[in-house]
Amino acid sequence: MKKVNLILVAFILLISLTVKAQNRHTDFFVGKWDVIAVGTPGGDSKLIVSLARKDGKLEGVIIRSGQDPTEISKVEETKDAVKVYFRHNIIKVNLSLVKKDENHSTGSLMGKYPAKGTRIN
Repeated sequence: MKKVNLILVAFILLISLTVKAQNRHTDFFVGKWDVIAVGTPGGDSKLIVSLARKDGKLEGVIIRSGQDPTEISKVEETKDAVKVYFRHNIIKVNLSLVKKDENHSTGSLMGKYPAKGTRIN
């Protein structure tokens, strides 16, 4: 009986550790990111991307200097990447970011303009 209890406890512990590890991994982009997209038609574009997980999905806002926050309309996420969709004036825009290291990401704005992101603590 002790072996059964020990095996059961070990199994539950293993499952809980796996779930915690997955949550940390999928929440890499949760928080605020200072992002710069280089070479856009209007010059280098500086954004703050703020993401939070709500009901299991990422959502958030884009903050540009001197403007009201813009709601992110859609978020696509994979293991080490995120793609956010939002409006800039009348244009639908997307920003892709890929994990570089624990506090940095790289990607592109509209698949054309290189972007770099730094986590804001």
